[in-house]
Amino acid sequence: MQLGQVFPAQYQALLDSKVSEMQQLFRPFGIEQTEVYPSSPEHYRLRAEFRIWHEGDDMFHIMFDPITKSKQRIDYFPIACKTIADFMPVLLDALKKRPLLRNRLYQIDYLASLTGELLVSLIYKKPIPAEWQAEAAALKAELSSIQHVDFIGRARKQKILVDRDHLIETLQVQNRQLQYQQIENSFTQPNGEVNQQMLGWACDIAKQLQGDLLELYCGNGNFSLALAPYFNQVIATEIARSSIRCAEHNITLNNINNVQVLQMSAEDVSAALAQGQKLKSIDLAGLALNTILVDPPRAGLDPATEQLVSRFEDIIYISCNPQTLALNLETLCKTHQVQQFALFDQFPYTHHIECGVWLKKITL
Repeated sequence: MQLGQVFPAQYQALLDSKVSEMQQLFRPFGIEQTEVYPSSPEHYRLRAEFRIWHEGDDMFHIMFDPITKSKQRIDYFPIACKTIADFMPVLLDALKKRPLLRNRLYQIDYLASLTGELLVSLIYKKPIPAEWQAEAAALKAELSSIQHVDFIGRARKQKILVDRDHLIETLQVQNRQLQYQQIENSFTQPNGEVNQQMLGWACDIAKQLQGDLLELYCGNGNFSLALAPYFNQVIATEIARSSIRCAEHNITLNNINNVQVLQMSAEDVSAALAQGQKLKSIDLAGLALNTILVDPPRAGLDPATEQLVSRFEDIIYISCNPQTLALNLETLCKTHQVQQFALFDQFPYTHHIECGVWLKKITL
C-alpha cells in the first residue's frame, strides 16, 4: 500500500483479516467471543511526525519507506485527523515566506485533540536564534483566522515556547466528559476515537467489580480517571516523572479525589507487595486491592510482574503487542480464566492492533 494513504473501501476486509489472525493466536486460551472495535477508515490519527525536505525554494513533508528506506513526498496525509491534515499545507506555505523559521528546519511534529486544538513542534538541527520566538508568535497570529495553533521550537538542549507546550483533550467516556492535559513529546493514545471505545469497554467491566484498583503503567491517567467512579480507591503507578505530573494535573482538572499516583516502576511495585511493604507512603492494610489494570509496553509483563498480577481477583490487561500478551496469558491462565476479550483497531492499514482482556481468578 502507498505510504501515508488510506483505502476506505478495503478497510473492513483488512480488519477482518486482523480479527481472524488474532482469534487463531488466542484460541488456546479458551476465548470463544471477540469484541471488535473498529476505527474510522480515514482521518483517525491525532499525532504525526514528518521530516522536512528542502529543494531550492521548495520544502515539503516526507516519510521514509520502512523497507526500502526511500523518501516519499507527502502533500496530504489522510491518516491524520482533519485538523492536522488540512493544516499541513497551510503551514508549509506560510513557513516558506519566513526564512528565520524555515532555514535548517529538520522535522515537524503535530499533536491534535478531538476538539480541534493543535500543537506544532518545529525541530531544528542547529541552535535556534533569539529572534525565533517573536517570529513564531507572528506566524501564530497570521494563521489564527485559519487554525488556533501553539508553536514550540526545539533544537539540541533547547525548547522555546510561544505560549504553551500542551493541549487539553476532551474525551467522552460513556455519559461523562473527561479532560486530559497532553504534553508535547510525551506519549498519548494516537487514535482518540478508539481510545474512547477502550475506556468505555474498561468501564463496563469495572461496573461489575468492587473494592480498590491498582494500576501499573498509568501514563497521564488515561484509564485511572475513567475507572475512578467504580472503585473506592485507585492507586496508579508510573515511572516517567513527566507523566506523573500530567496525571496529577488531570486528577485536579477533573475534580477526582480517590486516585493517588506514585512514581514507581512495575518491578518496584512487585517487590514491595511481595515483601508486604508500603507503596511509598500508602499503607495497604486499609485497602481492598481486588483488581489490577496493566497497560505495559510492547515487551509485556516481566516474570515478577506476572506473579504480582496473578495474585489479584480480577485483571484488566490492555496490550499493544498481541505476541507478548499471548506469552503472558500462558502464565496468567494457570490461575485465571478469560471473561472478555476485545480488539481495538488503533492502527488501521498496519499489522498492529490493541487488545483488551478481562481475567477472573479461578475458584477451586
